[in-house]
Amino acid sequence: MATPASGYPVPTLGSAPPSHSSFLMLEVRSLSVQLGARQVLREVSVTAARGEICAVLGPNGSGKSTLLRSMAGLIVPSGGDILWEEKPLPRDKRERARLVAFLPQGVGGGSELSVEEMAMLGRTPHLPSYGTPTPLDRVAVENAIARIAPDLRGRKLGELSGGQRQRALLPRVIATGAPVLLLDEPVSALDVRFQHEILGLVRQITREENLVSLVSLHGLNLAALVADSMLLLDSNGQVAARGSVQEVMRAETLERVYEMPMRVSPHPESGVPQAQSLWKFEE
Repeated sequence: MATPASGYPVPTLGSAPPSHSSFLMLEVRSLSVQLGARQVLREVSVTAARGEICAVLGPNGSGKSTLLRSMAGLIVPSGGDILWEEKPLPRDKRERARLVAFLPQGVGGGSELSVEEMAMLGRTPHLPSYGTPTPLDRVAVENAIARIAPDLRGRKLGELSGGQRQRALLPRVIATGAPVLLLDEPVSALDVRFQHEILGLVRQITREENLVSLVSLHGLNLAALVADSMLLLDSNGQVAARGSVQEVMRAETLERVYEMPMRVSPHPESGVPQAQSLWKFEE
């Protein structure tokens, strides 16, 4: 287990996926989304079980964020179904937010909020309108911070570095207590160390809490190290490949989707497939 500068332990990436004894927990069936004149998603299907991280991949404009926002109830699909425990997710936003916790990319604002205040926002679906947090809510927030950002207690978000801020946002979705986590590009603006640290935390929490986590990422190789399964979308918002890392991380598939020459070879330590660009720059 690796230890970051914060002193908080992070699991080594690339370890074996968990064994699932429970039945399928989350299922997206033939989801389509029309935004204005554009068909963003076309009959996208994906499944994930508890304890599993599914990486959502694809080029810019492929619909990764739209997929997660649709699952969170922020966008109304034009077709298809989203099921949890074999039942449709509730349409009511508060009810859905108790089941699905969503962290959008590039969360701005909130600089004057403390880490505790930001985490308490995750309890909003459980509070009555203008309700005061209960002791149960405060315990949920404290537990989330203790697991993810104990060294950041009492700090304002505006005082934190980019990596610290991203770590400080995670207690918000964990404090919700939702069994499904949707994380949209959670490491896009971070350096390589913080990328590994944040995704290591997500992996650890997913395992220990037996959650279902869908994480949209641009980095193919980091996704391959942390994910148990993958969903690869093409530029038309269609499924180009889905399944295990080995099934998705194939040179011919990646070349077709990203429109550039690629090579895939095993990681020198874990053996997990890793992609290398064969792009030739002009001299």
